[in-house]
Amino acid sequence: MQFEKLIHGKLIKRYKRFLADVILENKEIITAHVPNSGAMTSCIEENCDVWLTFHDNPKRKLKYTLELTKMGENLICTNTGVANKIAIEAIENGVIKELQGYSSLKPEQKYGQNSRIDILLENKNQKCYVEVKSVSLKIDDYLAFPDAVTSRGTKHLNELYEMTLQGHRAVMLYIIQRDDNLPFRLACEVDKKYCEAFKEVTNKGVEVLVYHSYINLEEIYVKKVSIMASF
Repeated sequence: MQFEKLIHGKLIKRYKRFLADVILENKEIITAHVPNSGAMTSCIEENCDVWLTFHDNPKRKLKYTLELTKMGENLICTNTGVANKIAIEAIENGVIKELQGYSSLKPEQKYGQNSRIDILLENKNQKCYVEVKSVSLKIDDYLAFPDAVTSRGTKHLNELYEMTLQGHRAVMLYIIQRDDNLPFRLACEVDKKYCEAFKEVTNKGVEVLVYHSYINLEEIYVKKVSIMASF
């Protein structure tokens, strides 16, 4: 996925989860939308480098959107909506080998209890429900999920399991959106209930895939399968 033109700045502060004040290179201070509901631990701090897109849409209250941050030498895509886009792109391009062989791909399909599955794959013989999660948390020498308590994420795990009971395939797909070359694990110290649900449903048929993305200031795309540590 190609980024729209990115504008560089320095973070002043993030607040109210979805807002960030940024000073641009021309010294203008702007408020940007932060498309990330998580804690963003380990991927944002005062005065870190950030990159934004500008959208001159009269319907938008905030013209800027936070897309990337840099912590140390590592670029991080903090826009969680990007994970779905590059996951679909990777499936269509044959990068995610485990999700090939389907004749149709539909995003955002209704299922479960008032939920939408990120990706629904179908052929004559099978439906495959794919839930996508963006990974940006770093804990010691691991990349991890979740970065905050996520009752919604736990609900998604249980709904994936329900699809297996109906005879369908169900896949939990974690997309790592930072360029640290580190293995992945669950952040059980952040959300114990999520970990318990993960262990239960994956022991009963829900599949798990973890893929790493490549990021620079022009593009981001799913690059390779990642290692998941046992827990």
